[in-house]
Amino acid sequence: MRLTDSVRVHHDTCNVYLLVTGSDAIAVDFGSGAVLDHLADHGVERITDVLMTHHHRDQGQGLARAAAAGIRIWVPASERDLFADVSTHWQTRTVSDYYDLRQDRFSLLDDVPVHAVVPEYRTTRIGGVDVLAIPTPGHTLGSVTYLAELDGSRIAFTGDLLYGPGKVWSLAAMQWSYSGLEGAAASVISLDLVADRAPDLVLPSHGRPIHAPMAAIVEARRNLQALVDFRRDEHWDLNARLRRPYERISPHLLRNRTSFATSYALLSESGAALLIDYGFDMITGMPTGDDRSSRRPWLASLDALKHTYGIDRVEVAVPTHYHDDHVAGFGLLQEVEGTQIWAAESIAPILRDPLRHDLPCLWYDPLPVDRVVDTGVPVRWHEYELTMYPLPGHTLYAVAIAFEADGQTVLATGDQQDGGWADGERTEVLNFQYRNRFRFDDFVDSALLYRRLAPDLMISGHWAPRRVDDAYLDMLLVKGEELARLHRTLLPLEEVDFGAEGFGARVLPYRSAVHGGESREFEVEVRNPFRRRSVLRVDLVVPEGWRVTPDHREVEAEGLAEAVVRFTVEPPPGRRRRARVAANLIAGDRDFGQQAEALVDVR
Repeated sequence: MRLTDSVRVHHDTCNVYLLVTGSDAIAVDFGSGAVLDHLADHGVERITDVLMTHHHRDQGQGLARAAAAGIRIWVPASERDLFADVSTHWQTRTVSDYYDLRQDRFSLLDDVPVHAVVPEYRTTRIGGVDVLAIPTPGHTLGSVTYLAELDGSRIAFTGDLLYGPGKVWSLAAMQWSYSGLEGAAASVISLDLVADRAPDLVLPSHGRPIHAPMAAIVEARRNLQALVDFRRDEHWDLNARLRRPYERISPHLLRNRTSFATSYALLSESGAALLIDYGFDMITGMPTGDDRSSRRPWLASLDALKHTYGIDRVEVAVPTHYHDDHVAGFGLLQEVEGTQIWAAESIAPILRDPLRHDLPCLWYDPLPVDRVVDTGVPVRWHEYELTMYPLPGHTLYAVAIAFEADGQTVLATGDQQDGGWADGERTEVLNFQYRNRFRFDDFVDSALLYRRLAPDLMISGHWAPRRVDDAYLDMLLVKGEELARLHRTLLPLEEVDFGAEGFGARVLPYRSAVHGGESREFEVEVRNPFRRRSVLRVDLVVPEGWRVTPDHREVEAEGLAEAVVRFTVEPPPGRRRRARVAANLIAGDRDFGQQAEALVDVR
């Protein structure tokens, strides 16, 4: 069916739209692939590319036919694994006693080759058509809408964001977590973002063409808002979240109240902004999964930042620590906004090479770092001077960021303290996790740092800004000392001291890939758990048939000191996923067993 001079629709398991240029076309979504049997009906000789709005089977169960025909497959960035590596998803997805209600099992049954992800917030020429992709989460977390100027009209291909005036294709798909309606709330925001683009025509994946998009969007968002309010038993002003995401702490310091974790914007009179942390913007709730498709960054708050506060560029972003909820949006900021990433010397290596480390909350991909900043040394950004100080505790790889803004000394502390309320009064919980490499005295050291810096205001990753006084600083020191005392009381440190983490070895890289028959070098960091100088022996344990050189290493280390030894490993040919390599530690005459492991994919 012809919709405009250059747009056709083929009705299948979903609407497959053909954007025709001469005898070629690109397809938006692909359905069962039956469109390939009807190209002549649409005046087309071949399809060169297919753009997927989201990963559901009804959108793309025929993509194997597309691949076989040499058609390039483009997919949303955060859902790439649900196309190119969906077999792993099927092997690892929890299906017993699960609380993750996303419709990620409505995925393809088998992998398909992906040509590329579609760059978001940018116009890309694909098969002779200029296409703008914008994130529109709701039906799925990774869903996108494609906009194109065709035949004198701006056309939006919205996937399953909208079915028709006041209606959506599925409400069940919008329940991402147990009891939640995160997708419904996200859909309201996404509909507003589509409306901001003022399309003349909306073409949904299911339903008929929408020739009056504004009225259809207004009715749908009103109905979805009512459902969200019904579930929450209160009104959640989603329009205010989108249009007014920032609140002023002071004239040049803003807090993003919609982000997870909280990000802050420092404004320069030059028209530039510096962001402290930038993880998951405009959050409506977090799914319970930990796969890439459950963690989607976007830039929805930036328009308000620019329009409301006279900002014309987001020039720099700085992390307080490496956790995904603080850095997930950094790559997108750099790609779309040209933002430079400045990171402290302890954080930069983890952002650049996350697979090397066995740490929680790592982002999936390497993140760019444009400038590595020495701790304790002020760095200038326009009229501001920022100084980063080591802040171990919540994680070993963290900094406090100090600066002056609007006549007050501000200290950004990330997730070091956990703000809350008890018996009607605000209290603080020291936010330590052992896998983040917490050490006994970290919170004592941070309390002493706060005393030395004497900030007027502390801003954190998940809690409201806090005015600082001596009583608060005294309380943090008392809590830090008590935490250290409890650990020293509970652990047999006079006999064996592996620190708070409780392990004496670490293998680097933790995750890696190697071709069979090729070698890979591993470093093993080991700790002497005794207070006396000791010989540490490390044996690297590898799967049967693998070669390891040498068969063991020995090194002398002072009491409670650390050392590094190196091995070369060579797996035989043959594919294997997550093969295990372990480091066995003997200190003195005591065998502590396989204290650490690493995972290797053999290709």
